[in-house]
Amino acid sequence: MSGECTFCEIIRGEAPASVVYRDEKVMAFMDIQPVNAGHVLVVPLEHMVSLLELDDETAGWLMAVGKRLAAAVKAAGVRWEGFNLFLADGEAAGQDVFHVHLHMFPRYEGDGFGLQLPPDYRILPEREELEQVAAAIRRACGREE
Repeated sequence: MSGECTFCEIIRGEAPASVVYRDEKVMAFMDIQPVNAGHVLVVPLEHMVSLLELDDETAGWLMAVGKRLAAAVKAAGVRWEGFNLFLADGEAAGQDVFHVHLHMFPRYEGDGFGLQLPPDYRILPEREELEQVAAAIRRACGREE
């Protein structure tokens, strides 16, 4: 079924990729539009669009492999002063390939990458508002503590 998902094609070996890691759950390869040199994508082998579709073990393993690759990229001598792990879930969050993928990319001062915060970001919400949202989240988690 070629064509339905670029990352699935890469996983099946039907599309080219510079692979850096593969195991029974995930695969990692170089991003073809890197933020910086060393930008790696970690994807589950099973096609899932959203992180919320992954089982907890695979979701945790995605992060663990991202961490392992961050250390490997640093050890490889790529320019490095820090790193980001970034996962965009949904179009509104910036997801552009609809197969779960974790970005790991090295950062350094002046690299030009950044997140734009909303204009009212520095206006802190009232504690009551935070508590209301926290209570709703606890209920949704089944944690009425």
